[in-house]
Amino acid sequence: MKELDRRERLLERRERELNLLRERMNRHATAKHFVAGSEAMSHVLELAARVAQLDTTVLVYGESGTGKEFVVRLIHDQSPRAALPFVSINCAALTETLLESELFRHMRGAFAGAVRDKADLFDVPGNGTIFLDEIGEAAPTVQAELLRALQQRGTRVGREHDIKISARVVAATNRDLRAAVDAGKFREDLYLRLGAFIIEVPPLRERREDIPPLVQSFLVRAASRMKKDVRAVSADVMSALMNYRWPGNVRELQHAIEQAVILANAASIRLCDLPPEVTQKSPRRANGRQRTIRRSPTS
Repeated sequence: MKELDRRERLLERRERELNLLRERMNRHATAKHFVAGSEAMSHVLELAARVAQLDTTVLVYGESGTGKEFVVRLIHDQSPRAALPFVSINCAALTETLLESELFRHMRGAFAGAVRDKADLFDVPGNGTIFLDEIGEAAPTVQAELLRALQQRGTRVGREHDIKISARVVAATNRDLRAAVDAGKFREDLYLRLGAFIIEVPPLRERREDIPPLVQSFLVRAASRMKKDVRAVSADVMSALMNYRWPGNVRELQHAIEQAVILANAASIRLCDLPPEVTQKSPRRANGRQRTIRRSPTS
């Protein structure tokens, strides 16, 4: 039984190491496509470069699709830890029990379903970087464990001694954590611990000068991947792209260009190739009045 557990732990470790290698290769392959020509994004990159050299925790705010993970990866790649592993976990994608199990080491029998010892995620990067994405979705119990781990630089779930954490912690969220703290939904002490240095990534609608270079970058990549001779966008297409609000930000723009490349039957993308919401002249109206959509603050 002990030999079986040892082999399972070895296989788990090898699988994680392979995933880290793939992650590192993908990071280097995609970093060159990061477009940040606007003053707002140049400021974000300057902040990222300055904090990269330090060991402080960083909290990255931004609406969904703004490029928070790119910023986090740039912080890692420009830090003294760049050659070390970068491990990310999406706090919104797992249940409370699974998230706690992934983050923290536990022994067999620590909770229902814990059938064997398991190393915590903080062990994987070693002295590298661990990225807690969508940290605003973490349950109160996970928040408490994470706070204790950051305060004591150790973790403990179902065991008698602490495990030292040497990895740098960077978190990101699209929620307004300050408002969540005021509403009693997020621990203020954890917020202060994670937010030692805060970077806010602006939405695409506030940096429209980035749209043309982003369009060109997405167009070249999509056309190459799909092996299509699509090289440009028409003037009216660019006008529509510049005037659209982009609630899904850069990710939505990328998807729109990819769809347009798929539909294009000429060397230039036309209006009919774009998603219909992008080419609307004005927002939909209800009861004869323009409907205003209120969005939550960026986080």
